[in-house]
Amino acid sequence: MIAPPCRRMWSAALTALAVFPLAGATPQSTDALLGLVDHLVYATPDLQLGVERIETLLGVRASPGGQHLGRGTRNALLSLGPTAYLEIIGPDPEQPVPASPRPFGIDDLREPKLVAWAAKGRALDGLARDAASAGVTLGDVISGSRRRSDGVMLSWRYTDPRRVVAEGIVPFFIDWGSTPHPAASAAIGASLVAFRAEHPDVERVQGALRRLKIDLAVRQGARAALIVVVNSPRGRVELR
Repeated sequence: MIAPPCRRMWSAALTALAVFPLAGATPQSTDALLGLVDHLVYATPDLQLGVERIETLLGVRASPGGQHLGRGTRNALLSLGPTAYLEIIGPDPEQPVPASPRPFGIDDLREPKLVAWAAKGRALDGLARDAASAGVTLGDVISGSRRRSDGVMLSWRYTDPRRVVAEGIVPFFIDWGSTPHPAASAAIGASLVAFRAEHPDVERVQGALRRLKIDLAVRQGARAALIVVVNSPRGRVELR
Protein backbone atom coordinates (compact mmCIF):
# COMPACT_ATOMS: atom_id res chain seq x y z
CA MET A 1 0.00 0.00 0.00
CA ILE A 2 1.33 3.47 -0.87
CA ALA A 3 1.39 5.77 2.14
CA PRO A 4 -0.57 9.05 1.94
CA PRO A 5 1.62 12.11 1.13
CA CYS A 6 1.49 13.45 4.70
CA ARG A 7 2.70 10.12 6.08
CA ARG A 8 5.54 9.97 3.52
CA MET A 9 6.67 13.44 4.61
CA TRP A 10 6.52 12.40 8.25
CA SER A 11 8.59 9.30 7.50
CA ALA A 12 11.17 11.29 5.55
CA ALA A 13 11.50 13.80 8.37
CA LEU A 14 11.84 11.19 11.10
CA THR A 15 15.35 10.74 12.46
CA ALA A 16 16.53 7.89 14.65
CA LEU A 17 15.79 8.42 18.34
CA ALA A 18 18.39 7.04 20.72
CA VAL A 19 17.22 5.78 24.09
CA PHE A 20 18.60 8.09 26.75
CA PRO A 21 21.14 6.67 29.23
CA LEU A 22 20.24 6.78 32.90
CA ALA A 23 23.53 8.31 33.90
CA GLY A 24 26.17 10.55 32.43
CA ALA A 25 23.90 12.31 29.92
CA THR A 26 22.82 15.88 29.50
CA PRO A 27 19.10 16.70 29.83
CA GLN A 28 16.98 16.82 26.70
CA SER A 29 16.16 19.94 24.77
CA THR A 30 12.45 20.64 24.25
CA ASP A 31 12.57 18.81 20.90
CA ALA A 32 14.30 15.83 22.50
CA LEU A 33 11.74 15.71 25.30
CA LEU A 34 8.85 15.70 22.83
CA GLY A 35 10.69 13.07 20.78
CA LEU A 36 10.81 10.85 23.85
CA VAL A 37 7.01 10.80 24.11
CA ASP A 38 5.52 7.61 22.69
CA HIS A 39 1.96 8.30 23.75
CA LEU A 40 -0.20 10.24 26.17
CA VAL A 41 -2.91 8.38 28.08
CA TYR A 42 -6.26 10.21 28.16
CA ALA A 43 -8.46 8.05 30.37
CA THR A 44 -12.22 8.40 30.43
CA PRO A 45 -15.17 6.79 32.25
CA ASP A 46 -16.85 6.35 28.84
CA LEU A 47 -14.92 5.96 25.60
CA GLN A 48 -17.50 7.77 23.46
CA LEU A 49 -17.42 10.70 25.90
CA GLY A 50 -13.63 10.89 25.63
CA VAL A 51 -13.65 10.73 21.84
CA GLU A 52 -16.28 13.45 21.59
CA ARG A 53 -14.48 15.66 24.12
CA ILE A 54 -11.25 15.51 22.14
CA GLU A 55 -13.07 16.10 18.84
CA THR A 56 -14.75 19.19 20.30
CA LEU A 57 -11.45 20.56 21.59
CA LEU A 58 -9.19 19.74 18.64
CA GLY A 59 -11.49 19.35 15.66
CA VAL A 60 -10.16 15.85 14.91
CA ARG A 61 -12.03 12.61 15.58
CA ALA A 62 -9.89 9.80 16.96
CA SER A 63 -9.84 6.57 14.99
CA PRO A 64 -10.93 3.28 16.59
CA GLY A 65 -8.06 1.40 18.19
CA GLY A 66 -9.02 -1.99 19.59
CA GLN A 67 -9.86 -4.07 22.63
CA HIS A 68 -7.55 -4.96 25.50
CA LEU A 69 -9.01 -8.40 26.09
CA GLY A 70 -9.24 -9.45 29.71
CA ARG A 71 -8.61 -5.92 30.95
CA GLY A 72 -12.06 -4.57 30.21
CA THR A 73 -10.88 -1.62 28.12
CA ARG A 74 -10.68 -0.43 24.53
CA ASN A 75 -9.18 2.67 22.96
CA ALA A 76 -9.25 5.23 20.18
CA LEU A 77 -6.16 6.97 18.83
CA LEU A 78 -5.14 10.34 17.47
CA SER A 79 -1.69 10.84 15.97
CA LEU A 80 0.49 13.61 17.39
CA GLY A 81 3.36 13.02 14.97
CA PRO A 82 5.09 10.12 13.18
CA THR A 83 5.81 8.14 16.37
CA ALA A 84 3.59 9.75 19.01
CA TYR A 85 -0.12 9.63 19.66
CA LEU A 86 -2.92 10.36 22.08
CA GLU A 87 -4.58 7.24 23.44
CA ILE A 88 -8.17 7.70 24.59
CA ILE A 89 -8.93 4.69 26.79
CA GLY A 90 -12.11 3.71 28.57
CA PRO A 91 -14.29 0.76 29.59
CA ASP A 92 -15.23 -1.73 26.88
CA PRO A 93 -18.96 -2.51 27.11
CA GLU A 94 -18.43 -5.64 24.99
CA GLN A 95 -16.29 -7.25 27.70
CA PRO A 96 -17.37 -8.48 31.13
CA VAL A 97 -16.28 -6.43 34.12
CA PRO A 98 -12.69 -7.57 34.80
CA ALA A 99 -11.72 -9.26 38.05
CA SER A 100 -9.06 -6.61 38.68
CA PRO A 101 -9.54 -2.83 38.50
CA ARG A 102 -9.14 -1.36 35.03
CA PRO A 103 -5.80 0.42 34.48
CA PHE A 104 -5.15 4.14 34.96
CA GLY A 105 -7.87 4.56 37.59
CA ILE A 106 -10.58 4.38 34.95
CA ASP A 107 -13.14 2.87 37.32
CA ASP A 108 -12.95 5.93 39.60
CA LEU A 109 -13.01 8.66 36.94
CA ARG A 110 -15.91 11.06 36.54
CA GLU A 111 -14.40 13.11 33.71
CA PRO A 112 -11.80 12.42 31.01
CA LYS A 113 -8.25 13.51 31.88
CA LEU A 114 -4.60 12.96 31.04
CA VAL A 115 -3.44 10.39 33.58
CA ALA A 116 -0.07 9.07 32.36
CA TRP A 117 2.44 9.05 29.55
CA ALA A 118 4.60 6.41 27.91
CA ALA A 119 8.19 7.09 26.92
CA LYS A 120 10.02 5.34 24.09
CA GLY A 121 12.41 2.67 25.29
CA ARG A 122 14.54 -0.27 24.20
CA ALA A 123 16.23 -3.05 26.16
CA LEU A 124 13.59 -2.52 28.83
CA ASP A 125 14.87 -5.13 31.27
CA GLY A 126 18.20 -3.34 31.57
CA LEU A 127 16.50 0.05 31.60
CA ALA A 128 14.28 -1.01 34.53
CA ARG A 129 17.31 -2.36 36.43
CA ASP A 130 19.24 0.86 35.87
CA ALA A 131 16.25 2.91 36.98
CA ALA A 132 15.95 0.85 40.18
CA SER A 133 19.65 1.40 40.86
CA ALA A 134 18.99 5.13 40.47
CA GLY A 135 16.16 4.93 43.01
CA VAL A 136 13.16 4.87 40.66
CA THR A 137 11.04 1.70 40.62
CA LEU A 138 9.45 1.17 37.20
CA GLY A 139 8.17 -2.33 37.98
CA ASP A 140 8.34 -5.51 35.96
CA VAL A 141 8.64 -5.58 32.18
CA ILE A 142 5.51 -7.23 30.81
CA SER A 143 3.99 -7.98 27.41
CA GLY A 144 0.79 -6.57 25.95
CA SER A 145 -1.25 -6.97 22.79
CA ARG A 146 -4.45 -5.89 21.12
CA ARG A 147 -6.12 -6.50 17.79
CA ARG A 148 -6.81 -3.45 15.64
CA SER A 149 -10.26 -2.94 14.18
CA ASP A 150 -8.84 -4.04 10.79
CA GLY A 151 -7.67 -7.33 12.30
CA VAL A 152 -3.95 -6.51 12.60
CA MET A 153 -2.48 -7.76 15.89
CA LEU A 154 -0.20 -5.34 17.73
CA SER A 155 2.18 -6.47 20.45
CA TRP A 156 4.59 -4.64 22.70
CA ARG A 157 6.68 -4.82 25.86
CA TYR A 158 6.41 -2.20 28.56
CA THR A 159 7.26 -1.43 32.16
CA ASP A 160 4.20 -2.09 34.26
CA PRO A 161 2.00 1.05 34.10
CA ARG A 162 0.32 -0.09 37.33
CA ARG A 163 3.53 0.98 39.04
CA VAL A 164 2.60 4.61 38.53
CA VAL A 165 5.29 6.92 39.88
CA ALA A 166 4.32 10.41 41.07
CA GLU A 167 0.70 10.01 39.96
CA GLY A 168 1.68 9.48 36.33
CA ILE A 169 4.16 12.36 36.01
CA VAL A 170 7.04 9.88 35.73
CA PRO A 171 6.44 7.78 32.59
CA PHE A 172 6.28 4.09 31.99
CA PHE A 173 8.42 2.86 29.06
CA ILE A 174 7.30 0.99 25.96
CA ASP A 175 9.01 -0.89 23.13
CA TRP A 176 6.95 -1.80 20.05
CA GLY A 177 9.65 -4.04 18.60
CA SER A 178 8.73 -4.98 15.03
CA THR A 179 5.03 -4.07 15.46
CA PRO A 180 3.84 -1.11 13.34
CA HIS A 181 3.73 1.97 15.53
CA PRO A 182 0.09 2.90 16.32
CA ALA A 183 0.68 6.52 15.30
CA ALA A 184 1.02 5.36 11.68
CA SER A 185 -2.63 4.28 11.49
CA ALA A 186 -4.18 6.82 13.89
CA ALA A 187 -6.27 9.81 12.86
CA ILE A 188 -4.07 12.71 11.72
CA GLY A 189 -4.41 16.47 12.02
CA ALA A 190 -2.76 17.29 15.35
CA SER A 191 0.80 17.62 16.65
CA LEU A 192 2.40 17.88 20.08
CA VAL A 193 4.19 21.19 20.66
CA ALA A 194 4.68 21.54 24.44
CA PHE A 195 4.61 19.36 27.54
CA ARG A 196 4.83 20.16 31.27
CA ALA A 197 3.49 18.93 34.61
CA GLU A 198 2.26 20.13 37.98
CA HIS A 199 2.54 18.41 41.36
CA PRO A 200 2.24 19.34 45.05
CA ASP A 201 5.69 17.85 45.78
CA VAL A 202 7.82 19.36 43.03
CA GLU A 203 11.16 18.45 44.59
CA ARG A 204 10.36 14.73 44.91
CA VAL A 205 8.91 14.41 41.41
CA GLN A 206 11.59 16.50 39.73
CA GLY A 207 14.19 14.40 41.51
CA ALA A 208 12.78 11.16 40.10
CA LEU A 209 12.67 12.63 36.60
CA ARG A 210 16.20 13.97 36.97
CA ARG A 211 17.50 10.51 37.93
CA LEU A 212 15.99 9.23 34.68
CA LYS A 213 17.51 12.18 32.77
CA ILE A 214 14.07 13.38 31.68
CA ASP A 215 13.90 17.16 31.48
CA LEU A 216 10.16 17.55 32.01
CA ALA A 217 9.36 20.83 33.76
CA VAL A 218 7.27 20.37 36.92
CA ARG A 219 5.61 23.36 38.56
CA GLN A 220 3.87 23.66 41.90
CA GLY A 221 0.20 22.66 41.73
CA ALA A 222 -2.60 21.67 44.06
CA ARG A 223 -2.74 18.19 42.47
CA ALA A 224 -0.79 16.07 40.01
CA ALA A 225 -1.43 17.07 36.41
CA LEU A 226 0.05 16.47 32.97
CA ILE A 227 -0.43 19.44 30.65
CA VAL A 228 0.23 19.37 26.92
CA VAL A 229 -0.22 21.88 24.12
CA VAL A 230 -1.42 20.48 20.82
CA ASN A 231 -1.51 22.14 17.41
CA SER A 232 -4.86 21.32 15.82
CA PRO A 233 -7.46 22.56 13.33
CA ARG A 234 -8.86 24.56 16.26
CA GLY A 235 -5.52 26.24 16.89
CA ARG A 236 -3.25 25.59 19.84
CA VAL A 237 -5.17 23.76 22.54
CA GLU A 238 -4.10 22.90 26.08
CA LEU A 239 -5.08 19.45 27.36
CA ARG A 240 -4.75 18.21 30.90
